[in-house]
Amino acid sequence: MDKILTTFGVDWHLLLINAINFGLLMLVLWYFLYEPVMRMLEERRQRVAQGVRDAEAAAQKLADIEHSRAATLAAAGKEADALVAAARAIGADKERELLAKGEAAAATMLRDAEAQAAELKAHSLEESKQEVAKLIVLGMEKIK
Repeated sequence: MDKILTTFGVDWHLLLINAINFGLLMLVLWYFLYEPVMRMLEERRQRVAQGVRDAEAAAQKLADIEHSRAATLAAAGKEADALVAAARAIGADKERELLAKGEAAAATMLRDAEAQAAELKAHSLEESKQEVAKLIVLGMEKIK
């Protein structure tokens, strides 16, 4: 075997030293380069995963807030409709009340006007009777 190695120009001592140097280089590179790079990649993977979880939580929170906002708007709309309906009912009651007061005032004024007209008629009739009586008396005096 020694002859074959020397025939091909391979020095087994040199080959062994090169193998040991390669092994040591691999260990140093593994310890100082591969491990820190792998640690950094793992940390980055964890940060990305945490970012994805945070984004999902934020999306869920946003959906909850949108649902809450929609529910609040619906409740406010119902409350506004109820307030408008109540205001319309109060307005209709007030309108009926004012209409009734106006009709009562008009009826009172009409009664007062009729009473005043009747009184004026009676007074005018009385004056007319007195005038007629005076005219009759004057006419009788002239006839005599």
